[in-house]
Amino acid sequence: MTAYSTTPDTNSDPVRMTPLELRASTSLAAIFGLRLLGMFIILPVFALYASTLPGWDRIWIGIALGIYGLTQAMLQIPFGWVSDRIGRKPVMYAGLILFAVGSFVCAASTSVGGIVLGRILQGGGAISSVALAMAADLTRDSQRTKAMAIIGMTIGLAFALSFVVSPFLAATVGVPGIFALTGVLALSAIGVVAFIVPDVPHPKAMERVRFMAVLTNPALARLNLGIFAIHAILMAMFVVVPFSLAAAGLAARDHWMLYLGVFGASVVLMIPAVRSRKADSRSHSIFLGAIGMLTVGLALLALLQNSLWGLALALLVFFTAFNILEAKLPALVSQRAPPSAKGSATGVYSSVQFLGTFAGGALGGVISQHFGGATVLWFCVALAALWWLVALSGE
Repeated sequence: MTAYSTTPDTNSDPVRMTPLELRASTSLAAIFGLRLLGMFIILPVFALYASTLPGWDRIWIGIALGIYGLTQAMLQIPFGWVSDRIGRKPVMYAGLILFAVGSFVCAASTSVGGIVLGRILQGGGAISSVALAMAADLTRDSQRTKAMAIIGMTIGLAFALSFVVSPFLAATVGVPGIFALTGVLALSAIGVVAFIVPDVPHPKAMERVRFMAVLTNPALARLNLGIFAIHAILMAMFVVVPFSLAAAGLAARDHWMLYLGVFGASVVLMIPAVRSRKADSRSHSIFLGAIGMLTVGLALLALLQNSLWGLALALLVFFTAFNILEAKLPALVSQRAPPSAKGSATGVYSSVQFLGTFAGGALGGVISQHFGGATVLWFCVALAALWWLVALSGE
């Protein structure tokens, strides 16, 4: 493709996306959605399935689920770094192929070792950092938050849809069939990369930036702390929230309806905030306000444990703030990263995100076991408040 067709026009309307930017944003969102639907769809049914197989116990179930995140965290940085040097698309092809192979290994295995190996291979498809860098390559600063919002909403839709269709698929094609479906979805995503996602010109003439300069950049470090905190909070709170909903009178089989309703409403409420442009002086105030809203939502969760409507309100406040921050954080990373190190910067960002997921789940379980669910939520409040103080020192 020509440079014109693959590079956003800086003279275009700064308020609206160009056709190229819209195509890039929606196609990359489709890749995230196809891949993450394959990842999320196994979560509601895998533990029960594995517990019926010989040789499995809860420790191995936890390992099989968690090993994916560990390999993701280990490989996001190398994949992002390599994509800065050889281009985005070759790395995305490799990652999607690894994810598909791992899915088919899981589908064909019933043993502990086979499924754990498959999950390791699935985690090896660590392309989140590459896709985020690609979104940054193909959008202007004024449109980047919108692009990340499109990607974020697609991830949320994949999450919600997975909890609706997973029990049906488990009953019809079984868990091995679900694993096979995840492989097919990954192969479909390869087609999207090849034929729909615009090509990215490789920045051959750019001066290389040392990796340590990315790690020690204060602005990037504050944003990395933010993504660690928000995903640690998400995992820790969901050690507690399902039990709170059940105690408030909502049957477990109906939880998905509350989540779907809350998430849908939160997406509508987030739109005015994510439309804020980089040049808008209110942008940092909106960012700080979203962290404050997140903190308030968590405090409401801790205080309204016995009220189903109170919990629903608290979750609405939390997810509205969460969605705003999920859209703004990667956009801010791409804006502050050196042009020739966007892949490295988003690699660090994605690795820290997965580490936050692991740490939040582990700490949430330990705190809940020894000190109770309310203490977990107050721990989340403290972590969110700490993040707000760190963000306050930023631009």
